[in-house]
Amino acid sequence: MGDVAGVLNGVKGLSDEERSQVVLETIAGGSVIWLSTLVKAFETKFQVSAAAAAVAAGPAAGPAAAAEVQTAFDVILEPCTPDKKIGIIKVVRTMTDLGLKEAKQLVDEAPKTLKSGLSKEDAEKVKKEIEAAGGTVKIK
Repeated sequence: MGDVAGVLNGVKGLSDEERSQVVLETIAGGSVIWLSTLVKAFETKFQVSAAAAAVAAGPAAGPAAAAEVQTAFDVILEPCTPDKKIGIIKVVRTMTDLGLKEAKQLVDEAPKTLKSGLSKEDAEKVKKEIEAAGGTVKIK
């Protein structure tokens, strides 16, 4: 404890930032047992809990860390109006290399997955092409 008192006496003429740096350097040089005792002393003196701070920070970081960033997207063709059907079939054929019969069947059976495992950019391109033909899609 004598080291900390000496350090604190020596920082009286320093700015807040400089004092904080000295205190942090002093704490960083302490043993794990001393740091544990120091944390307990802070908890007692200020009636706080270090565990509560960790728990409070946990949920904010938890879902973000737990949730994976989606990298593969599926484009699902939604049902269309009969007047737009032929244009959509043409676009579906060019995108999928399906024959006329298969493309017509896919459009008729909508909602149906048009393409899967696409990047976000590719899924947006497919969506724009289908929408330009008068159709609608969902990206999942």
